Amino acid sequence: MLSHLALKDFAVVRATELEFGPGMTVISGETGAGKSLLVDALGFLSGLRADSGVVRHGSERAELSADFDLAGSPAAREWLLEHELDEDGQCQLRRVIRADGGSRAWVNGRPVTLAQLADLAGLLVEIHGQHEHQSLLARASQLALLDGHARNESERAAVRAAAAAWQALLAEREHLQAQGDVSDRIGWLEHQLGELEREDLDPAALEALDLAHRRQANATGLIAACDDALARLGGEESPSLARQLQQTRSALARAAEHEPRLAEVDGMLEGASVQVEEALALVGRIRDDLEVDPARFDQLERRLGRIHDLARKHRLAPAELAAHRDRIAAELATLRGAGERLQRLDGEIAAATQAWRDAAAALTATRRSTAESLATATSDLIAELGMGGGRFLVELVEPEGGAGHRPDPNGAERVEFMVAANAGQPPRPLRKVASGGELSRISLAIEVAALGSDAVPTMVFDEVDSGIGGAVAEIVGRKLRALGRARQVLCVTHLPQVAAQGHAHYRVSKAPVEGITRSAVELLDDGGREHELARMLGGVEIGPEAHAAARRLLDEAVAADAPEDTADVPVRARRAASRGR
Repeated sequence: MLSHLALKDFAVVRATELEFGPGMTVISGETGAGKSLLVDALGFLSGLRADSGVVRHGSERAELSADFDLAGSPAAREWLLEHELDEDGQCQLRRVIRADGGSRAWVNGRPVTLAQLADLAGLLVEIHGQHEHQSLLARASQLALLDGHARNESERAAVRAAAAAWQALLAEREHLQAQGDVSDRIGWLEHQLGELEREDLDPAALEALDLAHRRQANATGLIAACDDALARLGGEESPSLARQLQQTRSALARAAEHEPRLAEVDGMLEGASVQVEEALALVGRIRDDLEVDPARFDQLERRLGRIHDLARKHRLAPAELAAHRDRIAAELATLRGAGERLQRLDGEIAAATQAWRDAAAALTATRRSTAESLATATSDLIAELGMGGGRFLVELVEPEGGAGHRPDPNGAERVEFMVAANAGQPPRPLRKVASGGELSRISLAIEVAALGSDAVPTMVFDEVDSGIGGAVAEIVGRKLRALGRARQVLCVTHLPQVAAQGHAHYRVSKAPVEGITRSAVELLDDGGREHELARMLGGVEIGPEAHAAARRLLDEAVAADAPEDTADVPVRARRAASRGR
């Protein structure tokens, strides 16, 4: 919910900060004092376009910021986490509008686009008032509200999954059809694959070929080196290393009885003798494997040459040829089975379409039943709000192209909220209702009827009481207060019957300061509320009667919330107890 709002150099506001809590907060003031500026500020913090006219005269820029507590806003927390803008459960929206018409926006101190600001704000605050603020005029918002009221997330998920499966199959078919006649491509790939498969291109085989080629190319030198090593290590014709080690051990053994440390030397020489013998054996085996074979060398040379030719042809390193061969084989398999796959795809697409229709039908059923109950409840509330004879309807309409023309992830229908404001009038789309006051009251009725379904935690109502008075105004106030039990409600009003229902009350006033009109915002205590309601009731002359009426309105608002077991307690006593007096 909204916890703090700060404005600086905004329109006629020099600087002000407001704190908000749960429940219903009302904002009142004289005509022209700037009551709706707070709503406008939230609108600009929600991404609405702004111009230099909102900057206070003589200032370089207007600065707006709003802090939200995200404890009851899981969707907003998820959005912040997804965009890496999360900040310990808190959220601050900030916007600066310059006098030259430019603006910048931040979320939790990090710059964002206006589109991102609007996306996030749409999860935090919903503004009901004049046409430009009316989110319920959008069909997408209407559908979201109906679905939220229907609690049909599982049905919507099934429709989205079925539409995605259908789209994937359609894309695969279009890809195969776009290839056209692939016979030439198949022939060319078969020729390339045949060339590659004639050679053993696995990395281990290529490494063995390279080693064999180098061994054969240097066979004469290798043989000479092995023969020399064999002669030096264990030859019979000259003093070999093996015989020298044996003779040394024998000489030391005779002297070891006089010097015990020579036994340790003998152990070292014994180990060296073993190593020499093993080296002799290995060199001998290597020598036996070596042979100068010109025919074998030519064979290796030709094979290595073919592999290098293939590498140049395909512009790859020799070690990459095996993977290239496998890719060609995979493409060939796909192309050879393209005809059969196309035939299977037609059946799979038909099955996917039917699966979507079945899922969409289940979703439609939830929407249709909820539309009837929501329409009935809203129509009853419209009558209570002074629009006797008015009707509210929720129409489910087919999208362009007809239902089922293309599986849609949103289902087989769209929603249109229809309203007949007076008896005998035909229903018209809500977005075409002319009266701003009627539009606000209808929106209020919808929100109250769908109470608990809308996930947006903060609702702002701007002049919802326009054009009404008396008993209807009191009913509007009560409905707003009831809505405030489940959501945070901010209401700009000029009617005392509505203002009295608030849990908190701000008064906006204006006065000239140094020749410049400025607005000020004040949080009212109980006495201040009584005086403000008396002003709203009595006009210029505020007499005892106006104060008495104001006290009665406040008492009745508190009494409406009192538990049943306190019904016999005088209203004034209960109100005093609620104030902690």
